[in-house]
Amino acid sequence: MEITSKDTIAHRLERLREWMRYERMGAFIFLTGDPHQSEYTADHWKGRQWVSGFDGSAGTAVVTSTSAALWTDSRYFLAAEEQLRGTEFLLMRQKVEGTPTIAEWLGNYLRENSGYTEVGIDGTICSVSIARNLIADLRSHGGFTLRTNIDPLQQLWTDRPPIPLDKVFVYPESLAGESTCSKIKRIRQALRRQHADGMLMASLDDIAWTLNLRGSDIHCNPVFISYLLISTTSVTLFINKEKLSLETKAYLDANHIRVDDYEHVEQGLYDYFEYNILMDPEEVNVDLFTGKWRNDRGSRNVEVIEAPSPVPAMKAIKNATEIEGFHRAMERDGVAMVKFLRWLDQPNKTYRTYESHESYETELSVSRQLEMLRSQQSLYRGPSFDTIAAYGPHGAIVHYEPTDESNAPLQPEGLLLLDSGAQYEDGTTDITRTIAMGPLTEEMRRAYTLVLKGHLQLQNLHFPDGACGTQLDAVARMAMWREGYNYLHGTGHGVGAFLNVHEGPHQIRMEYRGALLHAGMTVTDEPGIYLTGRFGVRIENTLLVVPAGETECGRFLRFEPLTLCPIDMRPVVPEMLTPDECHWLDTYHQMVYDRLSPYLTPEETVWLRKATAPVKDALNKKN
Repeated sequence: MEITSKDTIAHRLERLREWMRYERMGAFIFLTGDPHQSEYTADHWKGRQWVSGFDGSAGTAVVTSTSAALWTDSRYFLAAEEQLRGTEFLLMRQKVEGTPTIAEWLGNYLRENSGYTEVGIDGTICSVSIARNLIADLRSHGGFTLRTNIDPLQQLWTDRPPIPLDKVFVYPESLAGESTCSKIKRIRQALRRQHADGMLMASLDDIAWTLNLRGSDIHCNPVFISYLLISTTSVTLFINKEKLSLETKAYLDANHIRVDDYEHVEQGLYDYFEYNILMDPEEVNVDLFTGKWRNDRGSRNVEVIEAPSPVPAMKAIKNATEIEGFHRAMERDGVAMVKFLRWLDQPNKTYRTYESHESYETELSVSRQLEMLRSQQSLYRGPSFDTIAAYGPHGAIVHYEPTDESNAPLQPEGLLLLDSGAQYEDGTTDITRTIAMGPLTEEMRRAYTLVLKGHLQLQNLHFPDGACGTQLDAVARMAMWREGYNYLHGTGHGVGAFLNVHEGPHQIRMEYRGALLHAGMTVTDEPGIYLTGRFGVRIENTLLVVPAGETECGRFLRFEPLTLCPIDMRPVVPEMLTPDECHWLDTYHQMVYDRLSPYLTPEETVWLRKATAPVKDALNKKN
């Protein structure tokens, strides 16, 4: 979707309020999401962006008859402030002291300014859990009610993009490492352990993983819009049939997967003949969960078992084939990164000055150069998310993405934060490097070294099998906490096998996440420091959880780096590193050199040898 003008936002709010008065509605809530609770959504479901102009991947807009506000998290504070400037929308900074919740803010407003007690939300994109929490919160802050079976965008968004019709393709077992039949068998076994006869699967990456299919309906995520209904004897895929090629249809037939229209999912639930069905309230939307199929079935009702889907935990543990695919993908990605870093490091690059009109590199040009180099690698399928190329003060914007308007020229000084990733058919990558472009301040160097120390402390941690990410999170923050620094985003997330770059259920973050860590899981390690108006630092590798041995106290695990790319040593403050940290860096850099050098030209190999030199040599040369 294109950037929306402030006048257009004002006109849309005027039309929305006319509709709200007609419906006698006090407010309407616009969530970020789709009917499948996806993190990133197809343009068809970007209603929150349509009404507010804010294009971040997380946020909730709320509109009343005379006011509007948008809630988002720390990753988007600066970006949202810029995009909402000149509109009616107030920025509500989530988890910042003094910021009201949506229910608190609505309660105060509606009591004083509206005679209407009903708040609307599109129930097709609102999960059961979110709806229930909102209902309880609205009730406790003024007795307001939530109406979920309504969507003003069906009437107001006249040029709304259609639901994507891109083709679905078969993901071969040679890359998946397990057949669809085997996965369905395992899912049914897991359902029996929960005393469930079947389940409705709504999460798009779960469906793609289960069926060994991939698509391109969502930007950067190789998934396709669909539902999957599993019973004791049948499996039905609800999808627009135009998306299926003859090969895909034959594949589904061979695996005994029935196909029905996407819009017929509720009819499929109505026809469901088992005694009970599992539905994950975090994944299934409230309109489908509470639909007519539950109340219009004659004398027989199907019991709904509300429980987490068993699929994310299965998908999170990569099999041997997937792990080997990650290793291959990371090598190719590392080659592209080395070629890029060497290109960026060329001494003949020129930079724009205020006095001249010389050629120069910008945030967008380096982003395009990196994507071009990745596209030259085999099995490349596109980026795994939009590249964050953030120079100077833009580095403090956690999820900054350069645009034609914000595109900053690089100068031979300061820091460039580059967070990027790629989709390869045998693996998904996610890597961040912060790069010294020239002279740095002491504050930059200390912040960089603190982030590096946090990254290394987590990467080299040993921990009990079954620990959760929240228990590990503080390890990455200890060094910076001692200096009074912190960051508000998570430290790590799972990464899919040619699937979503953000994959659960496990995470490493301050907020409690109970999912346990086990061998075979992938997870990122990405601490950071962000100083508004000055700079940002983040260093990220993707890691694999592997066994570390067994003692009388039980099994222990550790992390094995999957990402292969040198870490810039030029910003490091030498005396802040311990001998162990220097040894860990030397070991990692030697692995990077050994794995990547066979695929590089002689000139690139010379550059990589210098970039992976022993820490002592690198720091001595710098100083």
